[in-house]
Amino acid sequence: MTLTPGLRAHLLIMVEMEDTAKRIGSGDVPVLATPRLLTLAEAATVRAVEKHLAPGETSVGTRVELDHLAASPLGAHVQVSVELVEVDGRRLVFAFEAHEQSTVIGKGRIERVVVDRAKFLARATR
Repeated sequence: MTLTPGLRAHLLIMVEMEDTAKRIGSGDVPVLATPRLLTLAEAATVRAVEKHLAPGETSVGTRVELDHLAASPLGAHVQVSVELVEVDGRRLVFAFEAHEQSTVIGKGRIERVVVDRAKFLARATR
């Protein structure tokens, strides 16, 4: 495993109906849903480390802090950027920000843990 602070990844989406609070069920308005914002941030953390894990390893989410600061309507382009800011053994801490143009629409921290995929799945199916 070659995980060091500073690893980064970015995702860019255009908000579509399936990304909205109304469609997901987390609200009744057609703007980017908070759960969808979290999904994007987590996907970016996976992207940041996937090429740095040993064969057979993966990472799983364990903790999230999320501030959803502004609404993003249909058609908005949202970029989520993550940076690995701390490595403590198998524990990984990421900071993230989401932007719509120059406006920060979300920010937070995500913690993940590196696990052996086969052992993790064996425990999960008991």
